[in-house]
Formats: sequence, C-alpha cells, structure tokens
Amino acid sequence: MDIKIIAYIYNDYNAKFGIPRQSGIGKGVLSEIVFEKEYRNPDALRGIEDYSHLWLIWQFSKSVVANFRPTVRPPRLGGNKRMGVFATRSPFRPNPIGLSCVELVEVKKTFDNGTVLIVSGADLQNGTPIYDIKPYLAYADAHPDAVCGFADDVAPYRMKVDFPDKLLQKIAPSKREDVVEILANDPRPSYHKDEKREYGFSFGEYEIKFRSDSGCIRVTDVSQKL
Repeated sequence: MDIKIIAYIYNDYNAKFGIPRQSGIGKGVLSEIVFEKEYRNPDALRGIEDYSHLWLIWQFSKSVVANFRPTVRPPRLGGNKRMGVFATRSPFRPNPIGLSCVELVEVKKTFDNGTVLIVSGADLQNGTPIYDIKPYLAYADAHPDAVCGFADDVAPYRMKVDFPDKLLQKIAPSKREDVVEILANDPRPSYHKDEKREYGFSFGEYEIKFRSDSGCIRVTDVSQKL
C-alpha cells in the first residue's frame, strides 16, 4: 500500500526534547497544518469547521528504526522496566506511525498555502509529515471508564518552575506561558535524577537552559537564536 503524505505540521517544537509526551498537554501552543498542493482542494475540508477536535495520523519521522524491537523502556517507568512495544506509545515501532488528538482552533484561508488548519495541543515536532486527518467523535472515541494499564499507576505530576524575571523578560509575552508549561511538565527523561546536570531545549527562536533541584525546575539561561 502506498501511503501518501497529505500535509506537514509547523510549530515551535524544533526538537524532540521539550515536546509534550502526549497530545492535549501543551494546549497553549498553536500549530499550523499545511496541506500538500495535491490536497489543497477546499472541498476536501468541507464541514471540518463543525468539529472541535481532530485525530492526526502521522509519522515518527525522527525515530525510524531498522530492526523490530519487541520491547521498549517507557520513560514514565523510569527507563529501566521493559514493556511490549504494542502496550506502549513508544515511537520505536515496526511502522513509525503516531496518533494524536488535537483541538481545531481555526480553519484559515491563506493566499500561499490554501486552506490551513490551526490546532492546539499537538505533540508533533515542527515539520512532521501527516498521513491523514479524521474528526474526533465523542460518542465513539471517549471512554471515561477505560482501564489504562501501567499508565494508570504512573500519576501525572507537575514541577514547580523557578523562572527569574530577568530571564523571563527575554521571551515574547505571547510565548512565556507556553515555555513555563513545558518546564512544569518536566521534559527530562524520568530516569534522569542528576541535579547538577544542565538541560536545554529549543522552542521557536529561543534556547532555554535549566536544572532540576528538589522537585523544582530552575531556569538558568535564555538566549535567542540569530
């Protein structure tokens, strides 16, 4: 079967480090879905504005592996316990396909790229290829009583963020809340416990560096790429 790329997504997630581990977490970050020329017929999107959420089917384009691995080490389990690849959402899969639910913010008509979709809550890296888009149907897709395996045993957590005002002021006001949210969700692998280690991630035009200290993320530097 020949699977075609229908669109690419564009946002401020320049690298894998710092991207939310699941869709719907970084709700403040907007992404733009730009269709390939072959699929820019506006009729293909007729009625999509009536939905609030969409499913994206996409490629883990930065995590393609040559050999099949039956088990992986989920980061939320500390990186030491192995689970079956099909019992996880690991990007290292026989077919590197991702599935994400995003909120549709706007259906925008542009001069250069035709109709584009503005979405929030995406967990896709900038430039990720998209294979398909389907509407989210609450009556069929939502299962509040679902049992979620080991994910139920790993409670979500948030870190306190110490962001010195002189560093925060270096970031555009429209992006400050997004950066703080990324830090609060702790972008480090769960098995990293070294409080002396300095980490960094790229978001838009900014490079953010930080350390972890007793359950708190402390920002150490902010620089702007030229």
